[in-house]
Amino acid sequence: MDLATERRDGILTFVMRGRLDGYGAGELSDAVQASLQDDDRSVVFDLAGVSYLSSAGIRVLLAVKKRLKERSGVLALAGVQEYPKSVLDMAGVTPVFSLYPTVGEAVLACRKPQDSLSVINELARTPFTRGGVAYTIEPTSARSASLRVTGSLDKMLRARLTEGDIRAIPFSALHYSLGIGALGEGVAETLPLLGEMITLHGSVVWLPTDGNATPDFFTPVKDTGELSIYSGYNVALDGPFHEIVTIDAGDEGSIMLSEVYRTIFAVAREQRRDFAGIIALAMWAVVDGVCSLGVKRSPIAASSPANGLPINAEENAEDWLEENDEPRYHGDTMVSFGFGIDYSACSDERLSALTDQNRPKTEQLQLHNHGVIFRGVPWDAALDLTRQIERIVSEGEFVDMRHLKESTRVRRAKVGVAYISEIAVEE
Repeated sequence: MDLATERRDGILTFVMRGRLDGYGAGELSDAVQASLQDDDRSVVFDLAGVSYLSSAGIRVLLAVKKRLKERSGVLALAGVQEYPKSVLDMAGVTPVFSLYPTVGEAVLACRKPQDSLSVINELARTPFTRGGVAYTIEPTSARSASLRVTGSLDKMLRARLTEGDIRAIPFSALHYSLGIGALGEGVAETLPLLGEMITLHGSVVWLPTDGNATPDFFTPVKDTGELSIYSGYNVALDGPFHEIVTIDAGDEGSIMLSEVYRTIFAVAREQRRDFAGIIALAMWAVVDGVCSLGVKRSPIAASSPANGLPINAEENAEDWLEENDEPRYHGDTMVSFGFGIDYSACSDERLSALTDQNRPKTEQLQLHNHGVIFRGVPWDAALDLTRQIERIVSEGEFVDMRHLKESTRVRRAKVGVAYISEIAVEE
């Protein structure tokens, strides 16, 4: 069977020619698995060129129908020929499917549920558009929020961490956080493995610096107090999200992480009198390319650079940092946490606990974000952000975890925004 995949008006469409028999059914199943992305709600199967259908093919159709039903989406069959139609009738499954004479009609039918959802969202919260990307902002809390910093950023960047600098932090103390850390029996075991780390609702994901470049994770059912997260540097959010921002770049578009921050900063400067130049973001997104930069060696004193410069200095970066500018993961789900600083609106003297003092002085923004990649999580902007993040980290198909570069791109996102009013430093 010949099989081609395309998108028509944003709807994933499979064009088939030949026999949808046992072999063809396997090819179609593999193609769906490879092409169905987490923000696809509906699918069209163009069967105008399919002359034969068997039970094997029907099973694939039913499986895809079930997956799309979970997304409140539509599976549309277009141009079904006489023999395959008779097979559907004899199998008693014709009423299960939506049949259309042409692909155009099928695509139009698939778009109607999506258009209806867009109208509902617009009625609930009037969006604004910037750079072709739609944003909606929903206020959620007026209570204050702060960042709690544990450890020394300068020691971490200069690879001067010792056993005395490592803190054992209970799981329950880190709701949303990021930094450098590890899991293990104790400080001595974890010290040489410290790597990029993120916590989300008690789940911890980290990238051990053991040379394997493979992340590890642990999601406790409850915090018994018997295990701790060991960290040399950690930034945690204390307090609520003040707004929930929904972002949609459209079916063919995407937006860089840096532009997400710039837009939120711009709105805050215009509308929030209490804006102090620092925000923390928790994000659930469909990504369109993840770029990353992170430590590949534990930043401990025993391995500090002989030249005395920070590990991110130009002379040391190749030896200490793993950088990937080739975008990875398109159409997968990402859950992330991080913070950003807008220097045009911030003069807090405690910023040294958060910022890299070696950054170019011409930069207006400084961002620090970690993201965890999952697969097979249907996108639905109507879902509650916090509950969805909890569900994803406990039930999602885990793929990867990375320190995100600003060039990471997202298609759609739901973002919890906390406007930071205080920085608490615990060295």
